[in-house]
Amino acid sequence: MPVIKRVAQLKTPADLRAHLHAIGADIPFDQELTPDGPLARTATLNGRSIGNRFCILPMEGWDANPDGTPSELTLRRWRNFGRSGAKLIWGAEAAAVRPDGRANPNQLIVSSATAGPLAELRNVLVEEHRAAFGRTDDLVIGLQLTHSGRFARPNDKKRMDPKILYRHPVLDRKFGLTPDYPVMTDSEVSQLIGDFVTAAKIAADCGFDFVDVKHCHGYLGHEFLSAIDRPGHYGGSFENRTRFLTEIVSGIRHVAPKLEVGVRLSAIDFVPFKPGPDGTGEPDTWGNGPYRYAFGGDGSGVGFDLTEPIRFVKLLENLGVKLVCTTAGSPYYVPHIQRPAVFPPSDGYQPPEEPLVGVARQIDVTAQLKAAAPGLLFVGSGYTYLQEWLPRVGQATVAAGMVDFIGLGRLVLSYPELPADVIAGRELQFKKLCRTFSDCTTAPRNGLVSGCYPLDPFYKARPEAKELAQLKKTT
Repeated sequence: MPVIKRVAQLKTPADLRAHLHAIGADIPFDQELTPDGPLARTATLNGRSIGNRFCILPMEGWDANPDGTPSELTLRRWRNFGRSGAKLIWGAEAAAVRPDGRANPNQLIVSSATAGPLAELRNVLVEEHRAAFGRTDDLVIGLQLTHSGRFARPNDKKRMDPKILYRHPVLDRKFGLTPDYPVMTDSEVSQLIGDFVTAAKIAADCGFDFVDVKHCHGYLGHEFLSAIDRPGHYGGSFENRTRFLTEIVSGIRHVAPKLEVGVRLSAIDFVPFKPGPDGTGEPDTWGNGPYRYAFGGDGSGVGFDLTEPIRFVKLLENLGVKLVCTTAGSPYYVPHIQRPAVFPPSDGYQPPEEPLVGVARQIDVTAQLKAAAPGLLFVGSGYTYLQEWLPRVGQATVAAGMVDFIGLGRLVLSYPELPADVIAGRELQFKKLCRTFSDCTTAPRNGLVSGCYPLDPFYKARPEAKELAQLKKTT
């Protein structure tokens, strides 16, 4: 296991700089925050102003009603997004385009039956933002559209009902799929494309400014990108592996021409990891030859090659897609490159690298893609682990043109006001900073509602907090 120094121990810029040098991580940061600096500047999306450079990332909601409508817990979370001060809301959480695509039985669904409640969900965010900041004309809100594919759990939080695109040499074994488990047909894929387009039209009618056609974290859109062994129209060549996206975008342009489209992309991927003898993550085995199933991978299983990701973002340019949100890997099989943390979730492994190395990797990958497609607006991920250093790193990366927006995910569960505090020049509320305890993952993985149990008093007082504490003692 690598020697890890917790971020809270890095008290000064000199401490941070020395530690980054010691671990070989290149992360730019500014000595001081600049009032009205890069993070406070507006950006423009096809003539639409976005008021600052903070973005709320989409997260996995585990607390909607069973019919796919928002619950009171969902509404509370979206109110927090509204008062965060961030001016770009990237979907805020994933919404399935049909029931069998849910990652859990309490995920939002986009349908004609849920349209009214989804519109109200958006409205509570907007009104909370208006009450806190006095204007919403520079607020841009999207909805992430998803089908969970291989990781679908539509009926039982602990039982997967996968939809897969090809036979994966590691994931099939890891998650217990038999050799005769069915693969989606091209006809079924074509029907699903129609479901995405229908969901996008519903989102537009609900007032959302854009939809995200999700291509990350091992879910179905992401699996298309590595479907090199799949025959037919949706596998094999790069053109075929991106046909799912191009046909969805074409359909959206037809039914909702004013709706913007974004893509959240796992720009790189590794071979699945597993706990080693001491609990530290190590690469799983896959057979002979290069590892071929990681989009953006270099064949080694633990490195990256941006040839195809660069081709992908250039395709987005050609499709007129302006919004890209980068991430990496999957929380289901390689969480350390997706969501750097010292404390793994209950079903994870100890980090095989200093988490700041993972942060640096995501910053570097995003910067290279931004350089290749400078006309796109890029949202970066992986910043939460930086904790008190997040604003200074965010300011430096935006100022350098390495990224356009700083994405905030799990940190917003404990400290939704961080963007507003940074923009206003207020001191950070250190007691609210996410310390990456991973309870927000451990809880839902064990059937509990999502939330920040260590730091949010609302969740700390709920009965699930006691269940979670007991569960962590026994795992």
